[in-house]
Amino acid sequence: MSHKGRDRDETPSTLPAVAGRQRLDKWLWFARVVKTRTLAAKLVADGHVRVNAQRVTAPAKSVTNGDVLTIALERRVLILRVTAPGERRGPYEEARLLYEDLTPPEPAAATGGDAGYTPGGRPTKRERRALARWLDP
Repeated sequence: MSHKGRDRDETPSTLPAVAGRQRLDKWLWFARVVKTRTLAAKLVADGHVRVNAQRVTAPAKSVTNGDVLTIALERRVLILRVTAPGERRGPYEEARLLYEDLTPPEPAAATGGDAGYTPGGRPTKRERRALARWLDP
């Protein structure tokens, strides 16, 4: 297959989205869900992305307006509704227009009287100093 008739910068990855459809890995990268397109492809291939509640393992899967993506990241789960295909990886303000965030808010942390207390977590430097003052007579 020859590429002689094609412009140099018109590779398949730079061609515009066809009829509002776009590769899943590319959309995740344009929407700034991940830092690189390679990481987006790996996230999809490892089965951490669902499109309309169906697990997807092909980074080339097309997404279109209205699709709901459930993305399991390292520390949280995102639920995003695709509102537009991406043209480029622009700034956050531009990327934010590509989706509607449906992720439910995290529940407020239970506080035990002290607003800085996190149950089960490592104490902060301030909490360690307060404990040391309490324990030392």
